[in-house]
Amino acid sequence: MRLDDPWYDVLASGWGELDGTGSFAPTGPPWPADPRRGHSAADIYLEVQRSEAFQEVRRRYRRFVVPATFAFLAWYLVYVVAAITAPGLMARPVAGAVNVAMVAGLGQFLTTFLLTGAYARHARLRRDRAALELRWETQEMTRGAGR
Repeated sequence: MRLDDPWYDVLASGWGELDGTGSFAPTGPPWPADPRRGHSAADIYLEVQRSEAFQEVRRRYRRFVVPATFAFLAWYLVYVVAAITAPGLMARPVAGAVNVAMVAGLGQFLTTFLLTGAYARHARLRRDRAALELRWETQEMTRGAGR
């Protein structure tokens, strides 16, 4: 099996995948490297994956996504736990027929949109340019490898 996807993770291939005979597939690249060509595309992508520029893009991604995920999950769990353990608080009217539970529920939607906007802004300002440069460099290297 040969995958021409440039973002195919060779290191992760074969993890839990069966090869059709009931045994696990080998974890190496799915095609043999041609020694006459120099570096294969798999070697190039592994080299890029190990590069400091790639690791920095991943660090920037994780620095935003991990705390944002935990904060959003905590906010959601507070909402659910409050709805279960404090029904009197959640039923307290705020304005007319609108109660605390409705305001908190709408707050869930609002924070989802705000978090999406913050993620898009963070990606645009902190990662997109570096990722695009890595992509162009990788394409140039693979073009030189004949793949």
